[in-house]
Amino acid sequence: MSRSTRTGQRSPHVADSHDLIRVHGARVNNLKDVTVEIPKRRLTVFTGVSGSGKSSLVFSTIAAESQRMINETYSAFVQGFMPTLARPEADLLENLTTAIIVDQERMGANPRSTVGTATDANALLRILFSRLGKPHIGSPNAYSFNVPSVKASGAITIERGNKKTVKATFNQTGGMCPRCEGRGAINDIDLTQLYDETKSLAEGAITVPGYNPDGWTVRYFTASGFLDADKPIRKYTKRELHDFLYKEPTKVKIENTNITYEGLVPRIQKSFLSKDKEAMQPHIRAFVERAVTFTTCPDCDGTRLSEAARSSKISGKSIADLCAMEIRDLAEWVRKLQQPTVAPLLATLQHTLDSFVEIGLGYLSLDRPAGTLSGGEAQRTKLIRHLGSALTDVTYVFDEPTIGLHPHDIQQMNDLLLRLRDKGNTVLVVEHKPETIAIADHVIDLGPGAGSDGGTITYQGPLAGLRKSGTLTGRHLDDRATLKPEVRTPTGTLEIRGATTHNLQHVDVDIPLGVLCVITGVAGSGKSSLLHGSLPTDAGVITVDQTPIRGSRRSNPATYTGLLDPIRKAFAKANNVKPALFSPNSEGACPACNGAGVIYTDLGIMAGITTTCEECDGHRFQTAVLDYHLAGHNISDVLAMSVAQAHHFFTTGDATTPAAHTILTRLHDVGLGYLKLGQPLTTLSGGERQRLKLATHMADKGGIYLLDEPTTGLHLADVEQLLTLLDRLVDTGKSVLVIEHHQAVMAHADWLIDLGPGAGHDGGRIIYQGTPADLVTNPTTLTGKHLAEYVTR
Repeated sequence: MSRSTRTGQRSPHVADSHDLIRVHGARVNNLKDVTVEIPKRRLTVFTGVSGSGKSSLVFSTIAAESQRMINETYSAFVQGFMPTLARPEADLLENLTTAIIVDQERMGANPRSTVGTATDANALLRILFSRLGKPHIGSPNAYSFNVPSVKASGAITIERGNKKTVKATFNQTGGMCPRCEGRGAINDIDLTQLYDETKSLAEGAITVPGYNPDGWTVRYFTASGFLDADKPIRKYTKRELHDFLYKEPTKVKIENTNITYEGLVPRIQKSFLSKDKEAMQPHIRAFVERAVTFTTCPDCDGTRLSEAARSSKISGKSIADLCAMEIRDLAEWVRKLQQPTVAPLLATLQHTLDSFVEIGLGYLSLDRPAGTLSGGEAQRTKLIRHLGSALTDVTYVFDEPTIGLHPHDIQQMNDLLLRLRDKGNTVLVVEHKPETIAIADHVIDLGPGAGSDGGTITYQGPLAGLRKSGTLTGRHLDDRATLKPEVRTPTGTLEIRGATTHNLQHVDVDIPLGVLCVITGVAGSGKSSLLHGSLPTDAGVITVDQTPIRGSRRSNPATYTGLLDPIRKAFAKANNVKPALFSPNSEGACPACNGAGVIYTDLGIMAGITTTCEECDGHRFQTAVLDYHLAGHNISDVLAMSVAQAHHFFTTGDATTPAAHTILTRLHDVGLGYLKLGQPLTTLSGGERQRLKLATHMADKGGIYLLDEPTTGLHLADVEQLLTLLDRLVDTGKSVLVIEHHQAVMAHADWLIDLGPGAGHDGGRIIYQGTPADLVTNPTTLTGKHLAEYVTR
């Protein structure tokens, strides 16, 4: 086969070729009848500004159809237990292979999930201890903190006539710490945050979110027969108070329904405390933070394991000891373990641990909660299980795999991508970093703009052609930063003394205020520990990090930013009606679809169908509401406007609304002028979500802004706009602290603080603090070397 065929440069008219993934007429989200042919067994990088349609093409079209077709190969019974996937809107999707998505989604809201459980490393260690651990305490489950440690025994028998013959027996025990139930922490609930003792249940004594006096959650208590609904809680007898708060599960009949009644405290523990706090809705999370104090379990010292599991050891180390090690140290420990009887097991475990180190995550430990990993760390952790896979001709799909990586580590990621390709796989990468774009066999650039201004293919072909193409990506591909001729003078300092959070080694540092201060260092060097874990709690810091926006498909930029409130009031004033009419989630909602704009039909084991509501034609509002106008537009028209269009609309004529103008200005300033006001938050890219959060925080009162990798998801051309925004914040008297790997942001800083020199226990120290110019002049650190290579002088 010729090289031209392998790189996808053969004639597009060869219809019988199976070496190309063919997409014709794709119309998912903002894609405009996109037709493209992607070479198989090659590395293709998709570029373009945030919101140009990259993810819509790669994830929502190609990968989605691959997964949907794979699901259809299972029996109808199995499909009934799988999520239903809609067919992407496209005329033709041909020659697809099995798609494996390695994205940035956080790894699980389950607090029981750790790095070890998420990658099978824990499972391998448990088997190892069940074979070699002394004293021997049982099967692999005996070392699992997710299996209760109550001993169970039994037998499987065969009956022959009146005789029973024992077939097999078992004696099993789990490794869960009974005190904390395998969580590593115990909680203490502040009862004053659960109820108002001066009120009765009927008067709304319970102050827990969701416990409304007229709702079932309160009738559960009032109709149980144990409590007096009209009696203030402070007048309860000792027995009544126990039944209200702590009563053990008891069968009762409420409204002719048999249910199990239990006290308020165990109900809260099951409904709230069994979930990851970071995955909760904001008001629920605020309640948990207010009402619950978590402390390390004194029985297991936070290891989650029972005393028996901790007592069993190999070469003087328990499984808890090994899981607490940095993975690179654990890899060396396993390498020295010479045990021929378990050689295959050791080889598999060794490969898994070495993969962590190779991918730049050797500083993690297996007991690290999976939910605490950053998006980039989560993505690289997911990649581990595929590095040793014997599968070939698979399509691997990556979403900005360089996120969270120091320039020094990007080459490692590039090598891994190339290795997957060289095994005969198709590798599709959505990426902004020029270092990764540079290794592509094929580049597909989308644009020319974002949102409605994007969704078309502006270039496809080799990298050399991209530079000559004249597209936005091509023009900015070789951008380099320049050092500022002058830096700002600090107006004060924020002192950190003796910081020891995670791997910080008694760090003392004075963070300058009134300037743009950038914190740098390799992944795992201690940057987040320094700023997120060590800043004084009373410093008034406004944090804009990478945690996802929590919102349903009903949420959109207008609702999230509070923009809908002044818009509703403007419509209400112009038409002399109630503001609630102009909310699709309130009185103005279409009754047929309840304001969703679509009707979802569940077809059981078949894929569900989402259709536009015929009653409101997808507008979400009652017909009568759409008869009300503001300056010639109804509420649906306004929500269909882009930020830029709405910005003009609400500053002219009868529609002038200062409160709306203020919010729209902030959205425009963070580069979201193309976003539609009513666009569901679920359709926004990672970069769009982060900038939306930044826009909302710009209204906060506070003197110090902390941003965590704000260039995430930003196109090369958008970084300059971000720097302008950061300058504007500083020039208005704010102090801006930025954790960042992008050299353009480093070069633009007034002050750099570099942590390292390595990651984990090899990091946690300040190895440079000063101006970018001084570091470039004398590049003594990894950051300095890469910055010196990047800037133009």
